[in-house]
Amino acid sequence: MKYQFSEVTKHWISIIAVSLVLILMTGSFTRVQADDEKTYKTLKLFTEVLEELEKNYVDKVDADTLIHNAIKGMVGNLDPHSSFMPPEAFDDLQDDTKGEFSGIGIVITMKEGILTVVSPIEGTPAYKAGIKAGDIIIKIDGLSTKDMALWEAVGKMRGPRHKETLITVVRRGDAAPLEFLLKRDMIPMTSVRSAVLKPGYGYIRITNFRMNTLDDMEKHLKKFETKDGGLKGLIIDLRDNPGGLLDQAIKVSDLFLDHGSIVSIKGRLEENTQVFDAHPDKEDRNYPVVVLINGGSASASEIVAGALQDHSRALILGTASFGKGSVQTVHPLKDGFGIKYTIARYYTPNGRSIQAKGIQPDIEVPFALLPIKEKKVSVFDRMMKEKDLKNSLKPEGSARGKSEKKKSGKSQQILDSEQLGRDAQVKRALDILVSYGVFSKLNGS
Repeated sequence: MKYQFSEVTKHWISIIAVSLVLILMTGSFTRVQADDEKTYKTLKLFTEVLEELEKNYVDKVDADTLIHNAIKGMVGNLDPHSSFMPPEAFDDLQDDTKGEFSGIGIVITMKEGILTVVSPIEGTPAYKAGIKAGDIIIKIDGLSTKDMALWEAVGKMRGPRHKETLITVVRRGDAAPLEFLLKRDMIPMTSVRSAVLKPGYGYIRITNFRMNTLDDMEKHLKKFETKDGGLKGLIIDLRDNPGGLLDQAIKVSDLFLDHGSIVSIKGRLEENTQVFDAHPDKEDRNYPVVVLINGGSASASEIVAGALQDHSRALILGTASFGKGSVQTVHPLKDGFGIKYTIARYYTPNGRSIQAKGIQPDIEVPFALLPIKEKKVSVFDRMMKEKDLKNSLKPEGSARGKSEKKKSGKSQQILDSEQLGRDAQVKRALDILVSYGVFSKLNGS
């Protein structure tokens, strides 16, 4: 007797057949390619395998599970950033750029089939514990990540606030795996923070690109630009920034550019090809800018760094970025399922693709924390100076008899400027900006 498919199987086969027909369409939904016969031949092979497993496998199999796994494999083998997601994973994806969620605070990707940390998010449990960009996650709560889907790994690392999870990683240079017992917490939504490094020189840290990044960026810039004669130089820190929303990266770049392209996106379909241009800004931001990047700077942060570098608007300092130069779209499917897949590659204004190459810094400076120097007081430092003499003349312009108090401004700073002062990359960037100001005065510009 001829074997009959179950109703569930028939339902899924019909869906797959329709899906494969749609895949054959390029540019128009009415024009189908001539190799339909080859595709349907392959589809027949799929149905034969499904029939054989349903009929003869040692245990009873679920057709839904088999077909979901087949779709997952089909999409997941395209590239590390494409995936088929069940309803719970599709819902979680929306939280990354909109609502708050509880987790450990890392951005991960599949690199050659291996679960790899793109970067930890600043201020999160993973960041505080010392998880680094490039760490390979081999276990989550003792469960191997081999063959684990990206969305599955994300789901396992998220959970109730204050509940612990054990992450095991392999790090280059360490002989044995490292274990991190992390207590989940709410992932902060603030993506922009700032500090004054010295009068006239500002520092802005963008941790990721969320829906409110542009608004926050403008607030911090306005605070700098309207204070004590404005800005003489600015450092934009994109280190360990895993990216985020494309439109926010474009708008942040546009704050410092008046013309030309910011980024171009080129896909197989014309509808997925687009050029985003800069527009004149009402604010005149002609001060020098240094952008900091490292191996954890990916995607949207690479767009900003690449645009400012190609337009010679900023000096790029640090180490090479991650190299994610592709654009994904998210498409909802029936019954709450979803698919995320790559539709295009993006290119810097000069036409550079950074896919797998990354943005190369103009000045390469490895990260290091400078040691705390104890101030040594010599006998000459202890000697009395003119200002210490009784009734000595005060500097011109200062009121006699009034104490000269300096406002530290520390209470208004979100970031610790003293800690930043020990950061070798930040210090080098600040030295460059100060030197630029000195030479500009010498040249009369």
